[in-house]
Amino acid sequence: LPFIEKINGIAKKHNATIYLHVDPIGQLAQDGNWHSNLDTDFNTLNDIALKCTNLNFLSINSSLYQNAGANIVQQLAYTLSHVNEYFNRMVTIGSPVTLQVAVGTNYFFEIAKLRALRLLFTTLAKEYDHKHECHIIAVPTKRNKTLYDYNVNMLRTTTECMSAILGGANSVSNLAYDAIYHKDNEFGDRISRNQLLVLKHESYFDLVNNPSDGAYYIESLTNQLAEKALTLFKDIEANGGFITQLIEGTIQRKIGESAKKEQELFDNGKEILLGTNKYPNKEDRMSHDLELYPFVKVNPRKTLITPIIEKRLAEKLEQERLETEK
Repeated sequence: LPFIEKINGIAKKHNATIYLHVDPIGQLAQDGNWHSNLDTDFNTLNDIALKCTNLNFLSINSSLYQNAGANIVQQLAYTLSHVNEYFNRMVTIGSPVTLQVAVGTNYFFEIAKLRALRLLFTTLAKEYDHKHECHIIAVPTKRNKTLYDYNVNMLRTTTECMSAILGGANSVSNLAYDAIYHKDNEFGDRISRNQLLVLKHESYFDLVNNPSDGAYYIESLTNQLAEKALTLFKDIEANGGFITQLIEGTIQRKIGESAKKEQELFDNGKEILLGTNKYPNKEDRMSHDLELYPFVKVNPRKTLITPIIEKRLAEKLEQERLETEK
């Protein structure tokens, strides 16, 4: 808290907007444990809310759900229920809430997803007399990124960033094409920046506000997704709320079911990742180029709940290919 108070002082002195990522529920969902425990974590959060009024401190990590395999309706409903826990439990939230969202490859559906998310948040916020709009930070998903034929990742992240912009994200943070297996490096970071600069300076994505407004297909998708997500949200709340369903394992089980369905589609060749399960380059070798471990890490330990695990679709296939390189 003293460190955050110092940052708050800097923001006040320079009249700056500073965003922090403070999300104890996200910590529980991803790690399996609170930082301390529920009461202590929320007491700290309330102290920040009361003492650090110049910071946008509350940031919901909803990208976890997408990267773990949740479908779009689940992503929206879980994010809304996640936010609702803070509205219910906190003394005050006097600054905009940040929503970190992972954007997938289903172009029009992802545009509609972000629009539906903003609509749902606004509807919920009105119930608590919260007058700030949400700040959406979009980042390309890791779920469809591949180790082999890695240059295709640039194409994937470009269309995902396009969806994010057209869907009305406030900020877009691109993912480097080699982020899953390389440490941060100048070349990968430069390419990821240039992708966004091409969209701005050569495709003019910055010149029109809300370009998807009035498009019947997108408007219809937005409304359908919002309605289905709202129904699921109400079901979660009727059964104790988001934290309760995390502790009971319901959220994890539902995400696991959706992830399994998508994984089966990929394994059967019905969901395609070019260069991996369709038209692979048999001469491609990657075992010598791994700076980071690109697969799910197993870390047995005692946790309060089963954590939500992010997993890429191509992991099993890539591990088998790496074995053949030895």
